[in-house]
Amino acid sequence: MALPKAKEDALSARLAGLPALSGKGWISAARAEALARLQAMGLPAKRDEYWRYTDPASLNAVDPAAAKSFNPGDEAPPFDGLDRLKVVFVDGVFDPQASDDLGAEGIRIERLADAAAADIHWAQGLYGVLEAAGQSPVQRPLAALNTAFATDGLLIHVTGNATKPVALIYVHNSDNSDAILHHCVKLDPGASLTLLENGPAAARFSKVLEVDVADGASFHHIRLQGRDHERRAVTHLFARLGARSELRSFTLTANGRLTRNEAVVDLTGPDARAHLAGAAVGDGDFHHDDTVFITHGAEACESRQVFKKVLMNGATGVFQGKILVKSGAQKTDGYQISQSLLLDEDSQFLAKPELEIYADDVKCSHGSTSGAIDETALFYLQSRGVPRRTAQALLVLAFLAEAIQEIADEDIAEDIRERLERWLARHGSKAGA
Repeated sequence: MALPKAKEDALSARLAGLPALSGKGWISAARAEALARLQAMGLPAKRDEYWRYTDPASLNAVDPAAAKSFNPGDEAPPFDGLDRLKVVFVDGVFDPQASDDLGAEGIRIERLADAAAADIHWAQGLYGVLEAAGQSPVQRPLAALNTAFATDGLLIHVTGNATKPVALIYVHNSDNSDAILHHCVKLDPGASLTLLENGPAAARFSKVLEVDVADGASFHHIRLQGRDHERRAVTHLFARLGARSELRSFTLTANGRLTRNEAVVDLTGPDARAHLAGAAVGDGDFHHDDTVFITHGAEACESRQVFKKVLMNGATGVFQGKILVKSGAQKTDGYQISQSLLLDEDSQFLAKPELEIYADDVKCSHGSTSGAIDETALFYLQSRGVPRRTAQALLVLAFLAEAIQEIADEDIAEDIRERLERWLARHGSKAGA
């Protein structure tokens, strides 16, 4: 079926602004297949069902809108106190001088740019594979574009229990940088890895993370999206979980002109668990979109979606979440909650929670709420001598607590709470505190 003329023209312009497909051997086929998927779908448009609440125009544009980098001052970088293996990308380009030696016990790490020169590679069974599977029933054209044109990324093969977290640090220097990164993580049976991500990355950032979690393996993912306010980003997490495996992913987003985080998780083995959570805080011309699709395809699996947003001064939050329970996926336990706290009358929260169930022995629930600060609770705190601004910050942190509790490492959770306190201190007066 031919694309509508508007989509065809937008896609032609975007492709003309991109370099020719690179790589040979194993990756050339994956890139060509991704390009064919993209050409069949076209770029996303505002009238598409899952883009109704988010305008993709700036993500589709040939050139990124300029975005200045933000100087955090004296604030310590995220995860700075942890013993971790650091991998640094500056405007989407790997920085070997700022990175640690990629050799680590129980982990094999390679750059995508290097592996793309090989004729064969273990990643050919993963790169673009989960992304392609995740295109149905909902099309995700920006993920296909990423697979076809990613300039770099990491290929991580975890054979045992990683002795330290792997930390991906994304540095934004150029006002006009346009970064496209693609990471693949393969965990062997019984293996475990914690992956940390932080930083604004670029003026416009596209990232795909494909994760294959084998039987009994465990993957923990914690991401802090940078404070550069003018940046725009679209990210995709595609995950496949085997029997008795575990995935935990948490994202904190503070500011940013436009951020869309998509997650597509497929529970394929019995007793698998997937917990996805996010906390977003936005002020002013801030648009944040979480779009999540979890498929229960095996018995006795558990999934949790916990997403909280705090919005002020006209900021916009979006949540689109779906739990699909296939026939035969009995004893499913699915939980989904999306909530927003609106600190003024100009901000808005748009939600689309969904359940689609084809099994009869399941426990699934979803809920979505939007509201203001509880004036009774605020009055109670003030009546006991707590200043209004401090009282409001305490109530905001209490609101976000359920999402932060999904972080397994309490030290990291506490660091995130402290960062949120500082954000509230900087922005609290604007919210009428």
